[in-house]
Amino acid sequence: MKLQQLKYICEVEKHNLNVSATAQSLFTSQPGISKQIRLLEDELGVEIFARSGKHLTHVTPAGLAILESAHDVLLKVDGIKRKAQEYTDETKGSLSIATTHTQARYALPKVINNFIGQYPDVSLHMQQGTPKQIANLASDGEVDFAIATEAIDQFSDLLMMPCYHWNRCVVVPKDHPLAQIENLSLEELARHPIVTYVFGFTGRSKLDDAFNNAHLEPKVVFTAVDSDVIKAYVRLGLGVGIIASMAYEPELDGDLVALDASHLFAHSTTNIGFRKGTFLRGYMYDFIEAFAPNLTKSKVEAAQACRTKQELDVLFEHKELPTR
Repeated sequence: MKLQQLKYICEVEKHNLNVSATAQSLFTSQPGISKQIRLLEDELGVEIFARSGKHLTHVTPAGLAILESAHDVLLKVDGIKRKAQEYTDETKGSLSIATTHTQARYALPKVINNFIGQYPDVSLHMQQGTPKQIANLASDGEVDFAIATEAIDQFSDLLMMPCYHWNRCVVVPKDHPLAQIENLSLEELARHPIVTYVFGFTGRSKLDDAFNNAHLEPKVVFTAVDSDVIKAYVRLGLGVGIIASMAYEPELDGDLVALDASHLFAHSTTNIGFRKGTFLRGYMYDFIEAFAPNLTKSKVEAAQACRTKQELDVLFEHKELPTR
């Protein structure tokens, strides 16, 4: 059994059993990958992938178990490499992050700018996607950190830690009737067409819960994943916008009025996390603490030592988080 063979089967799974696409991504030949997979299956005495002719059709039950172990082995190998790098040069390496547009646009710029100034020889990479895509990238080991609010509890192989609470504001043009209301209510808000986030993005579930609990049906006329897009359509008069409070920038959005909505919706919590068992280099701990000062190295190490979700919940229970 070779590490290369384990990498091949994991990459084939990642590329939806398309061996040709796998070969292109790894800059190798399709026959070479197929041969190595066959050799591994012969050595193990089981089929990892079922076949129809020359095509792989699905992962076998035995293959599912083998792939899970293969991912763990490759993760440990990566950890060994990182440990070696930690001793050879603590200031060089790479860091990859997956997050949403709102975090990338409003929460991370200052953190990243300071981090690059502190670690100029660390190559930083960012991917944006849906919360589920973000969690998948971290779960598959394709990125080091996932930063998201929604859809992370579904991934039991991720260690997610709370960073800060945030809430929402309602943005309207200055001449909009709501701009004159001092204490906005859900009933008043529900009378107007609404422009907000796509379901599953940026705490959207808390917004829907609030209206459902009040037995109100909001008229959501337009949804987007990007706060700037939402504000653009508010300016066009399509409806009133509901966005994360951090996404309203007075110096850039002076033509809009931001109405506090924190009394209407429960706060959401942004989390940062990584695949369990990942070896974190020194600068990775520093990045986490720069993004969430409550997550010191000792706190993260304590979270890594937790064996169950219950232990993790106790660790962060009753901890005051900042609000943004």
